[in-house]
Amino acid sequence: MKKLLALTALAVVSVGGQAQTFPGSKPVSIVVPFTAGGPTDRVARDLAEAMRKQIPGSNFVVENAAGAGGTIGATKVAKAAPDGHSLLLFHIGMAATPALYRKIAYKPLEDFEFLGMVNDVPMTLIGKPQLPANTYRDFENYIRANAGKLNIAHAGLGSASHICGLLWQSNLQTKDAMTTIPFGGTAPAMTALIGGQVDVMCDQTTNTTQQIESGRVKAFAVTTAKPLAGHPVLKHYPSLQEMGLKGFNLTIWHGLYAPKGTPAAITKTLNDALKKALKDPEFIKKNEGLGALVVTDNRTDPAEHKKFVAAEMVKIKAAVDAAGKYAD
Repeated sequence: MKKLLALTALAVVSVGGQAQTFPGSKPVSIVVPFTAGGPTDRVARDLAEAMRKQIPGSNFVVENAAGAGGTIGATKVAKAAPDGHSLLLFHIGMAATPALYRKIAYKPLEDFEFLGMVNDVPMTLIGKPQLPANTYRDFENYIRANAGKLNIAHAGLGSASHICGLLWQSNLQTKDAMTTIPFGGTAPAMTALIGGQVDVMCDQTTNTTQQIESGRVKAFAVTTAKPLAGHPVLKHYPSLQEMGLKGFNLTIWHGLYAPKGTPAAITKTLNDALKKALKDPEFIKKNEGLGALVVTDNRTDPAEHKKFVAAEMVKIKAAVDAAGKYAD
């Protein structure tokens, strides 16, 4: 009995010690499962700086581990030592990859500790400048009248534009109205749209706002539940929900994760730092510059973060299964 009590006391001291010494002299690596320079990478670098300020003596660095729709980077963190020094920043792909990739080396809801949501990035539905439609209603009618003749671009399997396009077509029930054209990134997809080689694309405001403002593409709607009334450019466009797509509400959100088994004391330290970072005026300003909205609701709590991702997984799986097209 005395031996058991001694071991229990030692375990408590050990966990407490981990929290007090974390992160120590070792840097905390935020793994981004995409290439450097993209929206998720920029969010990660801004977050790393904001969290560094919340934990005295800490050093947060960003590591890019791109490939396979984000599954390479996610697998890397899922299999990393659960000591708080390897974190994952993933967007909506965290919920999409189990549907798109039916054989992946990790289970999103089981192999990670959820640390909290970071931000939401609205999406926009855009078309090539040559389209005759100028309003969303005219655009929808044009699609139905030209079923089988149009195409929709995306930046690659598992990309934000791919997921958005799937969900939009699923809600419209126009699966066969457009041919899907995948590209190797947002830049070539946008170039093709501007040049008129493709007809439609749905992508993040971080990638579309400048093109809309310059008149290089036509905008028809935003994917948030309500119109973006405060946005200087997108305030003029309706939401898909108010145009009749009941319940349609899609943003490209980002969340922070640690490997399963990371001690509770360390995950609490990280969650506390994250919550403070999300209130950092400089971090908020940088997100606004990207067209992103920092999360202020209860999804910053780990349990609510996990609950939200689980619901997104159900929604996306239904759209992917309806399309019948998988990454594997």
